Formats: sequence, C-alpha cells, structure tokens
Amino acid sequence: MLHILFVLSFLFCLSHAAVQDFCVANLKAPEGPAGYSCKKPKIVTVDDFVFSGLGMAGNTSNIIKAAVTPAFAAQFPGVNGLGLSMARLDLAPGGVVPMHTHPGASEVLVVVQGSITAGFISSANTVYLKTLKKGDIMVFPQGLLHFQINARGIPAVVFVSFSSSSPGLQILDFALFGNNLPSALVEKTTFLDDAQVKKLKAVLGGSG
Repeated sequence: MLHILFVLSFLFCLSHAAVQDFCVANLKAPEGPAGYSCKKPKIVTVDDFVFSGLGMAGNTSNIIKAAVTPAFAAQFPGVNGLGLSMARLDLAPGGVVPMHTHPGASEVLVVVQGSITAGFISSANTVYLKTLKKGDIMVFPQGLLHFQINARGIPAVVFVSFSSSSPGLQILDFALFGNNLPSALVEKTTFLDDAQVKKLKAVLGGSG
C-alpha cells in the first residue's frame, strides 16, 4: 500500500511541476485547436495582461447598426489558454447582432446601457426570449443560435464574457448568403425562391 501511495504522490508532483502560470499568446505563430503557442516568459510584459479597447464605442455605421469589439486571444494575448475572454457590443437605435453561434464557448451577457431584446434557440427549437434592461444578465449555452436587438431608441452597450479565449463566431445570415455556394443549392436548403436568394446574396456579399 505504501509503495502505491508513493507512486501516486510522485505522479501528482510531476503533474504539478509541468503547470505554467500562464501561456501568453505568441501572435507571430499560427493558432491551433489548443490555442496559440506561448511567448517565452522572459519577453512577457504586464501589457500582455491588459486590454483597453473595451472602453471605446465601436463603429455602428454599417448594415446591422452594431459593432463588436473583441478581447479574444488574438487581441488580448494574456487570456490565451485561460478559458475566458470578453467583448463589447454597441447597438445603435435599430441595431441588431444577427442570429449567430459561438462553436467554442458559452456566453454571459450584461447590459450596461440602454435595453436589448435577446434570445437563443435550443436544439429542440425552443425559443428563450427576454427584453433586458441595464444591469440584467443573460447566458447563452455553447453552440446555440442566439441574437441581440436594440429594444429602445437610444444606443445600447453590452459587455459579454466567454468560456474560451477563442470562442469562434459564425453569423447565420452570412453563412447562408455571404458565400459562393450556388444559388440553386441555397434555394434547395432554405426553401427560398431564386429572387430572394439573389437579393440576399447581393446585400451580404455572396456570389454564385
């Protein structure tokens, strides 16, 4: 029994010996499934652990009247490998963050200005919808389609946190109509007619 305990304690010590305090992203190297490789600790500085971009409003002069300012590993190297990140959403009056998913993370949202209507759709096609005011928080489970819409006539500001340093993003509208998939195939898979598909492709930058 004693030798078994010795072996287990030895393995336990070895496992902890390999643990690093952090793995600041080396943005000069490619990102893999496990994230970015680590910068050498001797060239890591405090600035790798600080990000100031969320204090500035994003540019909402676009088709969705909204802006997303990410603080993911690519912008904020200090979060690499830590399983968390943040972003800021700015929604002008009439603004919308269209139906989208984050394949790699769950999301928690907090409204800090204005009011938004937000919701997600479960894999059973159940809709969970709520109008949120300042101070309200909502969670969106990993991989599920969700959206946010400005619910009032004033700008809305929202901060979101993710359970990954690189949560990923796929916007449904652009996935369907912002690509070069032939229109005939899009029509078959969406049950839309040719004129509607070509109109949406023209608006969202698709071809084919």
